[in-house]
Amino acid sequence: MQIHVLGSAAGGGFPQWNCNCANCDGFRKGNLNARARTQSSIAVSEDGEYWILFNASPDIRAQLASFAAMQPARALRDTGIEAILLMDSQVDHTTGLLSLREGLPMDVWCTEQVHEDLSGGFPLFRMLQHWNGGLNWRPVKASEQETFTIPCAPSIRLTAIPLLSNAPPYSPRRDKPHPGDNIGIFLEDTRTGKTVLYAPGLGEPDQRILDWMDKADVMLVDGTVWHDDEMIRQEVGTKTGQAMGHLAQSGPGGMIEVLDTMPARRKILIHINNTNPILNEDSLERAELAQHGIEVAWDGMHIDLSGKP
Repeated sequence: MQIHVLGSAAGGGFPQWNCNCANCDGFRKGNLNARARTQSSIAVSEDGEYWILFNASPDIRAQLASFAAMQPARALRDTGIEAILLMDSQVDHTTGLLSLREGLPMDVWCTEQVHEDLSGGFPLFRMLQHWNGGLNWRPVKASEQETFTIPCAPSIRLTAIPLLSNAPPYSPRRDKPHPGDNIGIFLEDTRTGKTVLYAPGLGEPDQRILDWMDKADVMLVDGTVWHDDEMIRQEVGTKTGQAMGHLAQSGPGGMIEVLDTMPARRKILIHINNTNPILNEDSLERAELAQHGIEVAWDGMHIDLSGKP
C-alpha cells in the first residue's frame, strides 16, 4: 500500500489568498521557514498505478500536476484516478469534483448523508450529470462492523468509522451531527497486514475512534489548530476549532495528549490551518511536536507500506 499526500492544509490552503495572519504574511515576505500547502487530500494505491483519491479539493488541478502517477499517459485521455472516496461533504473536500468534469463518469464512494448534501444544499451530483453521465454514487456505510473494498485496490480492506464532527453549513444536519456526516477511514493491506488511519476531521475522539487509533501502524489525523480559540486569538475568525469539528493539538485532552497514548510507528498531522504555528518549522510548537514523535504532513509526502511486517 502506498499513500501520497496531495494536499496537507485546511480550507484556503497556505498561505491563504486573503489572509495576513503572522504565518501568511511571514511566508509572503520570506521570513518564515515554512512550506506552501494546498488543501487536504491524499491518494492511496495498492500497486502504484491505480489510485483512490480521498477527497477532491479545490486545488486538485495543481495537485494532480505535481504527482506524475496521476497522469500515466496510457491513452490520449488518461488519469491514474480510478475512484474517489469522500470523507464528508465540506466545500474544501468536494469542490475539486467540478474540475474533474472532463474525466467523468467516475465512481464516487460516500455515505448516504454526504450524498444527500451533495444532491441538495451543494448539488454536485445533479450538476455533473450533464458531463458524460456525471458521478456514479457508490454507497459507503459508516459502520465499524462492516468492511468494504474498491475494485481498483482489492487487497486494501476499508472500514468507514463515524466521527463526531459537524456537517457543513448547507447541510440540514448542521449543528446536529449524525453518524455518516464525517468519517475516518481505516485501511488494512491484507497482503502485508499494514494499517493506516486517515481522519482529517476529528472533533471529539470518543472511545470508538481511540480503539481504531490504537490499531494503526500509521496515522494521518486532524492537525487543524494548535489552540482551540486560535482563530479568535489571531482575530481572523470567530469560531473555535471544536465548533468547526476539529480537535486542537494543545491543552488537556488535545491531539498531542491523545497521540502520546498510541503505539503507531508514525503519527502525522494533516489538514493544517494557515494560523497554526506548527507551519513554522522553527517554532517552539514544531519543536514540541518533534519531542513527542509527531510529524507534520507536507504536499508530496509519500508513505510506502509495501514491505512485509
